[in-house]
Amino acid sequence: MKWIRLNVELPEDDFVHMVKLEGKKLCIVRCQGKLHVLQNSCPHAGGVLSGGWCKNGNIVCPIHRYEYSLETGKGLAGQGDYIDVYPIEERVDGIYIGFRDSWIKNLFS
Repeated sequence: MKWIRLNVELPEDDFVHMVKLEGKKLCIVRCQGKLHVLQNSCPHAGGVLSGGWCKNGNIVCPIHRYEYSLETGKGLAGQGDYIDVYPIEERVDGIYIGFRDSWIKNLFS
């Protein structure tokens, strides 16, 4: 796993934002004080998840209201889809997002 430092200052309160990390757009969320990093596009219709909001531990797509777990990326029952969820670590020198080697090839090539 390759860990890449996020060079963005984040609010202390809960939020949903888009961040760019080495050219890749990601959705970063602080929900109930916990950080999550997700893919930024909804697999259902390509909605921008960073334009959505959190509800009951899920990110809600602003287009058709599809919901995905912040923890697992799994869509609600009946949706039959999921989003990528990236590991995140808060370290003394900043926030790091983890990418598997297979993700790096697809994301940054």
